[in-house]
Formats: sequence, C-alpha cells, structure tokens
Amino acid sequence: MTRISRWVAQFWAFAGAVSIRTKILGLAVGLVLLAGVSNTLLTRRVLIENMQAQLRDQSVSVARDLAARAAEPILLNNLLALQDLLLETQSNNPSFQYAFIVDPQGQILAHTFNGGFPLALIEVNAAGSDEHHHTVLLATNEGTVYDTAVPILDGKLGVARVGLSTAAVQNALARVTFQAVVSTLIILLIGFLVASLLTHILTRPIVELVQATRHVARGDYSLAVRPWAKDELGSLAQAFNQMTGDLKQMQELRAEREHLQQLLLERVIAAQEEERRRIARELHDSTSQSLTSLLVGLRTLEADCSTIDQRKLGELRQIAAQTLEEVHHLAMQLRPRALDDLGLSAALERLVFEWQSRLHIPIDLMITPGAQRLPPPIETALYRIIQEALTNIARHASAQSASILVERRQNTVIAVIEDNGIGFDPLNHSNHQRIGILGMQERAKQLGGQLKIESSQGHGTSIFVEIPVDDHETEFKREETHSAGG
Repeated sequence: MTRISRWVAQFWAFAGAVSIRTKILGLAVGLVLLAGVSNTLLTRRVLIENMQAQLRDQSVSVARDLAARAAEPILLNNLLALQDLLLETQSNNPSFQYAFIVDPQGQILAHTFNGGFPLALIEVNAAGSDEHHHTVLLATNEGTVYDTAVPILDGKLGVARVGLSTAAVQNALARVTFQAVVSTLIILLIGFLVASLLTHILTRPIVELVQATRHVARGDYSLAVRPWAKDELGSLAQAFNQMTGDLKQMQELRAEREHLQQLLLERVIAAQEEERRRIARELHDSTSQSLTSLLVGLRTLEADCSTIDQRKLGELRQIAAQTLEEVHHLAMQLRPRALDDLGLSAALERLVFEWQSRLHIPIDLMITPGAQRLPPPIETALYRIIQEALTNIARHASAQSASILVERRQNTVIAVIEDNGIGFDPLNHSNHQRIGILGMQERAKQLGGQLKIESSQGHGTSIFVEIPVDDHETEFKREETHSAGG
C-alpha cells in the first residue's frame, strides 16, 4: 500500500468515526471559511493593485504640476514663492509626504522637511518611468512612499520631486480587511445556525431510525418512525414502518403458531402418558394375571407328570416367569405405578434400583424433602427426563458411576444428572442422542423451564434442569379443590 493510499485510508477511518451532524456542520463552516478567506484575500489583492496604481498616477500628476508651476519662481529666483508653492501642494494632497526642488547642480532650493532633509531614501521597487518622469517606491523613516521626479524645463532649471505616502492605502486596506473579516464571521454564524437547523432536520429521522432498529433488535416492533417530510428520508421512514408492521404481524403469527404447537405438544404428551398409563395398567392387571395363572397351572401339572414331562414343564414355567418379569419391566417403563401412587421420590428410587441391577453401575440418588412430592406434570416431566438421561448414559457414556440430585429451591425445582463417562460435543452428536435431548428440552420448555447440557470429550456429562413450581402447584391445588367439591 502506497503512502497516499494509507493517508486516504486514515482519512476515511477518521471521517467514518465522526457523526453525520459533525460532518455537515464541518462542511458548511469549512465552505464559509474558505469562501470568506478567499474573497478577503482576492479583494485585498485587487484593492492593493488599484490603489497603488492610483497613488502612483497621483504622484506623477502632482509632481508634473509642481514642476510646471515651479519654473516661473525659479526663473525669478523667488525662493519664497517656491516654498509657498510646495506648501500649497502639501495642503492640497492628503497623501502628501514630502516635496523638494533641486537645481541642476543638485542644490536644494526648497523642501517641506521639518527636521531637515533625510539622510537616506531606500528604493524598494521601481514603479515606472519615461523621459518626462521617474517614479520609484521608497522606504523612508516615516513609511513607504511613491517618489516621483519630474524635470523642470527638461532639466534646465532642476528637478521637482514629490513623495506620496502609502499609509492611506494601508489604512484603507486595513478597514476593508476588517470589514471582510467581520462579514465572514457574520456569514459564518448564520451558516452555522442554518447548518445546525439543516443537520437537525436531516439527522433527526436517522436518529429515530437507529432507535427504532434497536427496539426491533430487541423484538419490540411497536415503535413507529415519524416521517418528517415527503423526501427520501420520509420514504425511508414509511418503508421502515411498513417493514416493522410486517415483522410485527409475522411475530404475532409465529407466536400464535408456537402457542398452537405448544398446546399440541402438551396434548400429545398428555395423550402419550395416558396411553402409557392404560397399557401399563392392562399389562399389569390383565397380562400379568394371565401369566401368573399360567405359572400356577404349570406348577400344578409339573407335580403330576413324569420326570421328563416335569423337565419340559419346568422349562415352560421358566419361560413364563421370564415373560412375566419382562411384562413387569415393560409396564414399569411405560408408566411406573409408584409415580402415580407414591410420587417422584419412590418412582426414582425404583428406577435407579432396577437400572443398577441390570447395568451394575452405581448411582448416587439424592432427593431433598421439599422435592419428594410435586405437581403431577412436573413429576412426570422430571421422571421422563431422568429416565432418558439414564438411557443415554447406558447406551453412549461408558460411565463408571452417575449421580442424580433433585432439589426444591424456593419457587423452582432443580434436577442435576451427572456421569463420569466419555462425554460428547453437545453441538455434534448422534441422531438418537439429538432426538432424546430435544425430547428432554421440550418437556422442560413445556412447563416453562429450561434444560442445559455441559459436556466435553473425556470429561463426562452434566444435565441441569430447572422448572418453576408455583404456577403448576397453584393450578394443581385448584384442580384438587374442584375435584373434591365435585
């Protein structure tokens, strides 16, 4: 990148960090200052050239007039009249600085110097000359003057020299410059006020748009932007309001759809639990009784048969007993009777006992007294979440131990399931795990709670569940009161 490119990049970085209001004000003030300074300098230059040219021409004119009128007093050798002529010339010219007349031998015949003739006149710049006059710009002890020398009768009687001061020109330039500066400042003030009003008109809709976009970013679509005018910014405000209106409508539709999905999910889960309860009851009451009767009959036949038949009947009895145990286990998986009869604590203890018996993995179960009985929806959700977590531990974790904590904390119930298994990446796991985790999250979300998973490769897994209790507890008590009254 070249140096110019770096400068351009730095400039744009600086300009980009400045607000639009500051940019517009800076542009307006800069333009006024540039125009004012340029106009002042140009006016001053033109005035200097014109006024100096006028002063130079005036110097030539005065010197020529003096030379023409001085011829007669010199011829008459009337030095008093010559001096009076010089004084008259001085009184008739405001810029008069000095005048003197010298004879052909260089002797001064008359002059207007009060303190005597100056010792030195320094030429600053040649101002112009011809055969009838010679004009130069001189620096004297009293300032800069235009000095013009005009021969008297072609130099036969001497030379008349006149010096006109540039002080008047300088004073006039100073006054003009001061007026130009004052005018520039007044215009600058007016321009600043106009630019401030303009920036307020231009940036106010932009500021409102920024505020509205921040509300939109927070999900609030109620703030409308007021169109200030029918220009591009007004069209932008109208388009923004239309967009927020559409977004608000979409949000309402999405909220309604999510509400319907939530209701559907609740009904599906409720129907699923009810169907599980019915099937478990059928398995327990009907199928289990039939298998039990079959076992009793096989035991009776076994006592009356021969040795060979007894062995076959014993095998059949073992098959029937194993089937009965599997039916009991299936009924327990579908809907544990303890969850309905004794509550979450007893159901979890039974679940943990059977899980440890089958997998031989120790589990540390802790349920605080406040969490032993909870509203049925919360007990069902926690039981299913813990059941799914234990299923995932058995299938995927390769854990040596696990722990379960269920605790009531004021208005919420907390459940923590941990294992020391191989862990996994929560953002990248198998489809089965993903479905199971989504099911657990949906159960917690359905009751207004949340479920978080912390895990990493080789460091085990922790599942944190938090569900509010008060609302469900109040509703459960209301339903119990209503049922008792009915």
